[in-house]
Amino acid sequence: MVDRDHISLILQEFHDCPYIGHMSEERTKERVASTAWWPKWEQELSEYINTCERCQKANRKHGKKYGLPQHIEKPKHPWETINMDWVTGLVPGGKENFNYCLIIVDRFGKSVRCLSCHKEDTDMDTALLFWNNRISTCGVPKIIISNRDPKYTPEFWTNLYYMLGTKIAFFTA
Repeated sequence: MVDRDHISLILQEFHDCPYIGHMSEERTKERVASTAWWPKWEQELSEYINTCERCQKANRKHGKKYGLPQHIEKPKHPWETINMDWVTGLVPGGKENFNYCLIIVDRFGKSVRCLSCHKEDTDMDTALLFWNNRISTCGVPKIIISNRDPKYTPEFWTNLYYMLGTKIAFFTA
């Protein structure tokens, strides 16, 4: 059973954490249920998610209507802000039969890096590819702009944060 003082932290870590990111009530319940318990936890979790400001803004029923693209501030330094996307469905080529390509664009100088990879690569493989080819040479970007491609899973971000030495701590009784 969780100490009452830790409930707020648990709700934040399981729902608001940047690399897990505001999952649905059902998915958040699954994650909490496997780790923690306290009386009326499902009710408290539901109230927490239903009053989450970020979720309310993102919810199509309550949030802003789709409109014009939002302005992205111009970066002041190279590799400070990057775009990431995938090119998929490639004919396998090269010694290693690459069939995917991770495209990374520097928004400051418009430099482009095309990183060959495989559709079957794991989240850790992708995080290592990004680490070895961008972060280790250019540093950690302040802003990463990407679509919601399934390749950018919570596990990808978890592995990347692990390599950066950042960790998340979950508290249970």
